[in-house]
Order: sequence, then C-alpha cells, then structure tokens
Amino acid sequence: MSQSNRKRHQYPRGPLALMRGVYKYTIPETRKALNGWRSQADAIPNEELRTQALASLKDKQFHCEGGTVYALADLPNRHILIPLIVSYQTISDYLDNLCDRSTSMDPDDFRLLHQSMLDAVDPEATPVNYYALREEQDDGGYLRNLVTTCQELTRQLPGYTSAKPQIQDLAGLYTDLQVYKHIKPELRETALLEWWSEHRHRTPQFRWNEFAAATGSTLGVFMLFLAASDDQLTEEQAASIHTAYFPHVCALHIMLDYLIDQDEDRIGGDLNFCNYYENVETMLDRIAFIVEMARSDVQKIPGSSFHRMIIEGLIAIYLSDPKVSEQQEVRVVSKRLLKNSPITRIFFFIFSRWIRKNM
Repeated sequence: MSQSNRKRHQYPRGPLALMRGVYKYTIPETRKALNGWRSQADAIPNEELRTQALASLKDKQFHCEGGTVYALADLPNRHILIPLIVSYQTISDYLDNLCDRSTSMDPDDFRLLHQSMLDAVDPEATPVNYYALREEQDDGGYLRNLVTTCQELTRQLPGYTSAKPQIQDLAGLYTDLQVYKHIKPELRETALLEWWSEHRHRTPQFRWNEFAAATGSTLGVFMLFLAASDDQLTEEQAASIHTAYFPHVCALHIMLDYLIDQDEDRIGGDLNFCNYYENVETMLDRIAFIVEMARSDVQKIPGSSFHRMIIEGLIAIYLSDPKVSEQQEVRVVSKRLLKNSPITRIFFFIFSRWIRKNM
C-alpha cells in the first residue's frame, strides 16, 4: 500500500496492545453507539419489530464489539469507523432476527428487507420502504435511520470510491445467502446449491456449505471500511484486501459460529453448515484447512500480523464459548484445533475465558 497508508494505519503490535485498545477505545465507544440505537429501538411502535430489534441488540452485542476492533488500526478516524461498523452490523443482526423468527416465508420479503444492507453501503442510494412485503410496517424510522447513518459515514471515508465495488460484492453475496437460508426448510438446500453453481468458479477449493458460510461474514466489509479511511487507496489495493478476506477468513468466522451452535440450531430447526460433512473427522480437516488458508491469505496485505491476530482471536473466542463443553463432538474438534496452537491463540483463549467469567 501507499506510504500515506502505512503512516495512517497503525496496527496494534501484539495481543496485549490489541486488548488495551479494545478496552480503552472500542468497547466503550461501541457500547455508546449501541445505546443510541437501543433508545431508538425502544421507541419502535410495532411490537414485533420492536421485540426483534431489542433482542438483536441485547443478544448480539458481541458482534459489534468484535467488528469494531478494525478501528484500532486508525484511531484518529474511529469516530467514523466505530459508528459505521456498529450501524452496519446492527442492520445485519436485526434482519437476521426478523428472518429467523419471521412471520413470513416470502423470499421477496427477505430480499427487500436486505436491500437496506445494499443501500447502506451505497451513499447515492435512496432508501425505500423495506417492509413493503410484510405485515409489520411501522418501525418509527429505525431501519431507514440505520441505513442513512451508514451512508453519511461512508461519505466521510476519503478512499470509499475505490473500496465501494468490493464492499458491494460482499454485501450482495451476503444478501443472497440471507434470502436462500431463510426460505421454507424444504426449499433451502436446493436454492443454495443452485446459487453455489453460479459462483463455484470463485471458490473451486470449497464445498457448497463452505462457500455459503464465507458469504455470511461481515468481516471483509469491516476491513474494507478501514481501508477506505486512506485517501490514497486504489481499486487494486481494495481488490487485494477483498481477496485476502474472502473466502477463507470469512468462511472461518462463520464456520466457527455454526460449529458451536449445532445443538441450538438442531432444536430451533435452523440450517447449520457444519451438518453437511460426512463425519466429525472430515469437518475437522476442512476447518483446519480453512484456518491454514486464511493465515496464508492475510500474509499478502499490509498489517499481516494484525490480521493473523484476528484469525487467532476468532478461533479463541468461539472455542472458549461455554456451548463447546456442552457438545461432545464440538469438544473433540475444539481440542484438536487448540492442539499445538500458536502462543497468540492460547493468549486469546485464556483471556476470552477470563472475560466470560468476569463480565
């Protein structure tokens, strides 16, 4: 990247510096931003929309707290990056709740709802009535405000024009996934396989469930938000960041999420991408392969040690979750993934356990 970018993006050096930054800057400022959205969600007139908005803010706060770690690499611009990441992730979490616990099974409804995510990353887009195809309508402007907040903040990122095509690609794939994974259970797999057949040339090393998992992560978008805070960012540099994150880093993020949620999803009847492996050994081999590929990919972009910390932190955070100890198969996978771990992963694992007990 440019000399200007190296000066601007000061990536935390080592796990201790990262955790210091998290506690000093990102967690307090993320929670402040979330409190603002919580106040708005609390005022939503429609009961169902209000319930799902508040539930997503309560149960998925850690998604925003994890995502805003990217702002640590450009602290002078954190006043843009933190509220932007929080607003975008809040749209994602809110819509996930609306579709998961939906009063509708209409793919057109799901697509229109998720048009808000495409509009949020396009500063020129005009917001529409995203609820037009569903019974619940009146959110008091909540979703539109999330969208326009993202738009206003992306306008303040000097390199956004260069990053925008790559961000739109990831947002488009994310939208497709959310439509297909939430339709009637008997139609989901066929729809996902047909969709994969259109895109499989992009990830020939992946099975269909792994490609789908990769499209479900917002980490690539967050990293591109950070990259766009550099006024010297080129389209080529944005494309290299996209390639470094998608598919392997993004797939690892979501496969770990699904790994620990297997029991929960079985009970709720929700689709889980870890259930499509022949056996536990195959699942373990595939996740281990994705880890190695992710580590290799981030070597090719600036701040590679920071991105490796992100990867090790993801593994540690998910494998330290209490849900792991409650599922025998997941415990087996967890032990194997933690065996011979680099010291950074062990540090984050111990720290994550400590945090869970003390917060």
